[in-house]
Amino acid sequence: METLLNFTPAFPTFFLMFLLAYLFAFFVVFRNWSPKQKPEASSCLMSLTHGTPAVIMSTRALMNSPTPLSFASPNASFQNFVLEFSIAYFLMDLLHYMVFVPNDLLFIGHHLATLYVFVTCRYVVHHGAVAILVLLFLAEVTSACQNVRSIANLRRADVPLAAKVGGANNLIPRWAWISWMVVIVVAVMISILWVSNLWIFWFRQRSHRAQKKVK
Repeated sequence: METLLNFTPAFPTFFLMFLLAYLFAFFVVFRNWSPKQKPEASSCLMSLTHGTPAVIMSTRALMNSPTPLSFASPNASFQNFVLEFSIAYFLMDLLHYMVFVPNDLLFIGHHLATLYVFVTCRYVVHHGAVAILVLLFLAEVTSACQNVRSIANLRRADVPLAAKVGGANNLIPRWAWISWMVVIVVAVMISILWVSNLWIFWFRQRSHRAQKKVK
């Protein structure tokens, strides 16, 4: 029987890496911060270890694709490697939200939707990584600035420099934040729709092969 979920050694290695990054931030970097601030700051620091590397690896995976780039092309090995890197991060960050911020249904829903897209693309459909990595690049290209701003915002009342960095909140109008969120949500929904179509195509192929065997 064909194995659908075949986790490679890269996935547990990446998950352990993000877990250690989170714990290091929680117990070392932010050990003197308040109990309310430590989890969020640790999540942001962990996100820093994912965002920029994900952008670099996505770019490399797309530029060095062994096959012509197509939204329906089979996943290359390095593309799968990048997907596993991000799956490990989103799973770890999802655990953070479920433990410390269980009422933040927006982010939990976002992470669940993202994991659905990434996991099915990597382990079930085995196609569509090009589209997913393009979205990953767009989503993470500004993550470093966002996470630095978020960490600074947590300390703006205590550290003057952090107040200057966190003060960017007042410089970005509400319509911009709302429009950005809409774009991100739409991008995730498009990803889900795209992978769902690949699922349908995959099941049709299996059904067609099964009918041929019966004949």
